[in-house]
This record gives sequence, C-alpha cells and structure tokens, in this order.
Amino acid sequence: MPEITSIDSVQQMLSDQGYVCDRALGTVVFLSLKLGRPLFLEGEAGVGKTEIAKALAASLGRRLIRLQCYEGLDASTAVYEWNFAAQMVAIRTAEATGEADRDALNAELFSDAFLIERPLLQAMQPDENGAPVLLIDELDRTDAPFEAFLLEALSDFQVTIPEMGTVKAPEPPIVILTSNRTREVHDALKRRCLYHWVDYPDFDREMEILAARAPEASAALSREVVAFVQRLRTEDLFKKPGVAETIDWAKCLLALDALTLSPEVIADTLGAVLKYQDDIAKLQGSEAKRLLDEARASLDA
Repeated sequence: MPEITSIDSVQQMLSDQGYVCDRALGTVVFLSLKLGRPLFLEGEAGVGKTEIAKALAASLGRRLIRLQCYEGLDASTAVYEWNFAAQMVAIRTAEATGEADRDALNAELFSDAFLIERPLLQAMQPDENGAPVLLIDELDRTDAPFEAFLLEALSDFQVTIPEMGTVKAPEPPIVILTSNRTREVHDALKRRCLYHWVDYPDFDREMEILAARAPEASAALSREVVAFVQRLRTEDLFKKPGVAETIDWAKCLLALDALTLSPEVIADTLGAVLKYQDDIAKLQGSEAKRLLDEARASLDA
C-alpha cells in the first residue's frame, strides 16, 4: 500500500491509475483516509464519482466491493441472503436418510455453508490485504428506510444476522458513497461523512483526463473534442455530457480515423456524447456547425 503522507501523494496515487484529481478532491480523499470517515460524493452522472473508488482500490491494493443502489433495495438484500434452494435440498436429504435431528439440522441450515454474503457483509469480513473499499453507488435511488439502516451500519461498522448474531468489521472499510442528486439525501447520513461536490472539469483538467484515458488521440483532436463538449454543456440539454462521454466520444472518433471534427462527423457520432433523442435532435442541421465554430473560436482566443 502506498504511503499516504500528503494531499500531493493522494493526487499522484490516483494519477498513477489514470484518474486526474484536482486539489479540492485530493484534499477530501486524503482526509477521508486519514480520519477513517466515509466520503460522500455528489455530482452529475458521468463526472467520475464511481471511478474514484475504483482508482482508490487499485492504488491501495484493496478489494473493491460495490453496492449498486436501486429503488426498493432493503437492508436484508444489501447484507445477506440464505441459500433457500440449498437449504431445501439439505432438509430433504436429511429426511430421506433418517438423520432429521431438528436441532442439528437447524444449526446446519443457518451456518456459513448456506449464507450468501451481500456487499455490506462482505465489507465487514477480514481481508489479508486490509480493509476493502466499499462503494455505495447512487444512494439517491434508494429510500429513507435504507438510509436509516446505513446510518447505523456506517456508525458502528457492524451488521446483525438474527440466526447467527452480530458481525463487526475487524477494520472499518474505506467507504465511498455517491449520489447523482436525483433527490436529497438525509442530513443525518451526510453528517457522518466528509462531503464533496464533483463538478464538471474545466478545459485544462478535461484535457489532462483525456490524455490519461485516451492517449492515442492527437493533441489537436483532443482540444477540439474538449472544447466542443465544454460548449455543449452550456446548451439547454436534458442530460449534459459528462467526462465519461468525452472519453467515449474521443475513442469513437479514433476508431473512425477522424483527424478533426466536422459537422458530418459530429452528426454521425452524436450517440456517443448525447444519450437522449431530444438532445440529439437539437444538434441537427446548422446547430452542430454553430457549436463547432464557437468551440474553435474559443481555442483561438
């Protein structure tokens, strides 16, 4: 594990994994690691919140455990499940062989052999490489009861399995929570965390990101791509393109051997950068040329 001695070391550590991190984000990641506090990241989709957890796990040599949130997710699904099918087979086998001792069978059925560990329970288990990175992704998709459960789980870093007892993490996991802010997350949960808003990068940082993630792209093409996307984000769109779309678009242009942007190339590849038909329709005809001209003018300024 790299030694975490400063904010600069965190930035360098993430940079080694291809994640370009500004000073503000590097500071909050450093404090989260030093203080052992969960890190809550909010921002638009595609700005790199999930990638932080991936880069952090890779750089620290830790296991990444991801809990993908969705509407209806409850505590039991996030923590554990019993392998019901295997339990039924064990019951029928015991009955068929005449070994149906109720107490012994009950102890066997509710043992580790039949326990399916879900992300939160996995994160509480000891690991020879150190505590894992627990990514609780898109928390805003869940509801208030699940938030209340997380409040307790992240405070004590322990979960209870009624049939087996309490499982407490020998070493608290490194916790990163993300939200696209489709709804407000309760203040009580935010207070348990260090908070950072991950914004769209400025031109220079997006150029650095593109150089790290799509190094095959020429400097000239990268500059046009980033300038166009930055200009696109000022338009009234249903979903503005994130950094992920910038990278995807650059890779698509490389696959087409495009050396420079043109209205025709933009029209052919808009599906890589915009994900809603209404947004794509707005850029038909002369609109793409207008934005391209404005983007090039900004580069010449």
